[in-house]
Amino acid sequence: MIETSTRPVSDEARDDNVLPFAVAPLDLRGRVVRLGPSIDAILARHEYPPRVARLVGEAAALTVLLGSALKFEGRLQLQTKSNGPVDMIVVDFDAPDRLRAFARFDEGRLAEHAADLLGRGHLALTIEQGDDRSRYQGIVALEGQGLEEAAHRYFRQSEQIPTFVRLAVAENVMGKETAWRAGGLLVQFLPEESARNPDLPPGNAPPGTPVAEMLENDAWVEAKTLAATVEDHELVDPMLSSERLLYRLFHERGVRVFSAQSVKAACRCSRQRIANMLRRFTPQERADMVGDDGKIGVTCEFCSTFREFDPAELE
Repeated sequence: MIETSTRPVSDEARDDNVLPFAVAPLDLRGRVVRLGPSIDAILARHEYPPRVARLVGEAAALTVLLGSALKFEGRLQLQTKSNGPVDMIVVDFDAPDRLRAFARFDEGRLAEHAADLLGRGHLALTIEQGDDRSRYQGIVALEGQGLEEAAHRYFRQSEQIPTFVRLAVAENVMGKETAWRAGGLLVQFLPEESARNPDLPPGNAPPGTPVAEMLENDAWVEAKTLAATVEDHELVDPMLSSERLLYRLFHERGVRVFSAQSVKAACRCSRQRIANMLRRFTPQERADMVGDDGKIGVTCEFCSTFREFDPAELE
């Protein structure tokens, strides 16, 4: 807990780490994520163009911010499908700490789009609990906005929780070639007293009924204003600890931190999983997959691991 009366703010900067926090006077809860070796390993496997790598890094930071809130050993998946040069991104966060990601893109179209790589389509967030229980999925439209704004729209539409998200990605911060870093900040207004929540507009009002302007709660306005002062370089600075960053933002109100959570790059693919997948194809379909060397070759889209199978072992 960050309290100057009990202990100093820690300046120990930790990579691949999620730090939950709360600002009680503002009814605020949130998380800070700092990704170093994990996101660098994910991006290095694919050798994406820098603009694509930054987009995947943002998606990974956002997924960890959301997935680290899971209270069970399930999975949160972020997936985009769109008509932009980057037509698909998939990020899996397997609670409590496993992260993997990949993107599909058209390199020839990248030069045609200076800014908007996603284009129009949708972003889906899917939570799977790892057993036969039903899964939850929320979908938000992509209409040329970035992942930050898509996240804001998702929480406004699906969760109806006042939420602020900031994402940042950088490379060569430490002067090391192709060393990627990503960071993110998520804050949410979660008052215990329902009276402090802003009213939602009446969805069943007759057409033409005037709707009063929704005024944001003063505590949330202050919280969002403070959170918005965070700069991109602060989220990826390897020398700035998450505690010090939170102290900079919220020290006037008092901020508490809770147990940090580690993150690692890890793919759940295995030879057995892929073999089981191949056995679900018909014999003729498997025969069509056999290469000139008489083997079936499969490359994992997430970790780029290549595996070969003898067709006979799949019978």
